[in-house]
Amino acid sequence: MPLLRAQLPADLSVLGRGGSPYDDFGPRSPKTAPAPASLDADGGLTVLTEDGQVAGDVSWRWQQWGPNASSRGPMIGIWLHPDHRGVGLGTRAQAELALLFFRQTTVNRIEAGTDVQNIAEQRALERAGFRREGTLRGAQWRDGNYHDCYLYARLRTDRP
Repeated sequence: MPLLRAQLPADLSVLGRGGSPYDDFGPRSPKTAPAPASLDADGGLTVLTEDGQVAGDVSWRWQQWGPNASSRGPMIGIWLHPDHRGVGLGTRAQAELALLFFRQTTVNRIEAGTDVQNIAEQRALERAGFRREGTLRGAQWRDGNYHDCYLYARLRTDRP
């Protein structure tokens, strides 16, 4: 059973946000269509358990650090349903997504950010081969306040 696959319309009812203090970004419209699975634009994939249950999703947004296309890379994120947290699924999904980008694109750098208090996600990213690079002060508006985040990255040459 694959760990990641394209999102289906039936997945949307499970891919709601919430269940963690790090999920309170205020009111948002519910998803009405699956995220695009194309790696060359913003998109997302569904995360599946070993028995094929929809457990959550991974997503990415492209950003650019220089004027040429080679300076472009994805910032990834993950959301898992509370029933599927704490069992290593987030680590495996983020590691698999990084490998997918490295195998299917020419990207050199993949980034991820997480709240400085979200220890579980920090550990998951580190186990997935990402390295903490610094603190993004006041970068994330959540729960009525700005919060600091840690920036993580994995390079094509890094070993997981």
